[in-house]
Amino acid sequence: MVKALPESVDETLALLSAGDYVARRSLATALYLTFKLRRPLFLEGEAGVGKTELAKVVAQALDRDLIRLQCYEGLDIAAAVYEWNYPRQMLAIRMADGAGESEREALLDDIYGSDYLIQRPILRALEPHASGPPVLLIDELDRADEPFEAFLLEVLADFQVTIPELGPVKAHEPPIVLITSNRTREIHDALKRRCYYAWLDYPDRATELAIVRLKVPGVAEQLSSQLVDFVQALRQQDLFKSPGIAETIDWARALVALEAEAVDQATAGDTLGALLKYQDDLEKVRANLSQLLPL
Repeated sequence: MVKALPESVDETLALLSAGDYVARRSLATALYLTFKLRRPLFLEGEAGVGKTELAKVVAQALDRDLIRLQCYEGLDIAAAVYEWNYPRQMLAIRMADGAGESEREALLDDIYGSDYLIQRPILRALEPHASGPPVLLIDELDRADEPFEAFLLEVLADFQVTIPELGPVKAHEPPIVLITSNRTREIHDALKRRCYYAWLDYPDRATELAIVRLKVPGVAEQLSSQLVDFVQALRQQDLFKSPGIAETIDWARALVALEAEAVDQATAGDTLGALLKYQDDLEKVRANLSQLLPL
């Protein structure tokens, strides 16, 4: 049985909350409109603020298949949409050479049929699914090349792709499409116009504290308050890459695993690798720990 979509913004907030995702009402509104009006949702923000996690939570909460397309430089249609099974086609051609005239014609007519088609994430997302239209996550689109964006325009506008040998393949029911970008480059306006837009920023202290206590149940109240205060302070520093929510959660889990009772200079210095991923940032913060964590 296909699980129904939320029928209001409040129900969307409740759906995310049930999946342990703390969301602002503006994000829940954009997501509800994505459900209601069947338009993609374009999520932009720094790495580690919960863009990819949102797609995972939506798929799990709605009991839908999650189909993820991880973008990268050089991504093409063969990897993203479809390709033909050339070895199998060649085998069919060789079989046709040894067959009678009628069998040869039948084999060659079918060589570009669906049996020889290898479906990649986008084409799979357009196919019917027993649990209902899937969640299609096009992750980190800013890593792909601009020509791939141009190809996506047909997918996002009409929820279809055109295969020259077969013609248009259109979704009977559009998938739930979430697109993420870390803004390493600008995405073209033509693609953004086809989507609802939401910017995911670093959370404020109260929100981040709620997220940590939700995601790391074993963390003590005092420890969670201290670690969130420290992360919030780090984001005010001139760092190459500030820690995101994902790094805050990783750090909280590390401190719980170490049975830390408080965030002191020694503990923070030894575990900064859970928060910061660049050597220059590590050196800068370690040199400034006395100001960030006064005794």
